[in-house]
Amino acid sequence: MIKAIGIFLIAAVILWIEVPSLLEKKYKKELFVFLILLAIGVGLSITLFVFEKTIPNPFDLLTIIFKPLNDFLSLFLK
Repeated sequence: MIKAIGIFLIAAVILWIEVPSLLEKKYKKELFVFLILLAIGVGLSITLFVFEKTIPNPFDLLTIIFKPLNDFLSLFLK
C-alpha cells in the first residue's frame, strides 16, 4: 500500500511540474498525450512494484505472431 501511495505522489509531483506550463502554452493535444502516457506508466509501475507481477516483453508478442510464419516459410526454403 505504501508503494502505491509513493507512486501516486511521484505522479502528482510530475503533474504539478508539467501541467501548468502545458496549459499556459495552450498545448491541449500534448497535454492529452502526456496524461495518457503518465497513466500508462503509473499503471505499469503499480503492476510491477505493488502487485509484483511480471510485465511481458513486447518482443514476446512479436515472437508469438511471427514464429508460425517462420516455421511455415522454412518448410519451403530448405
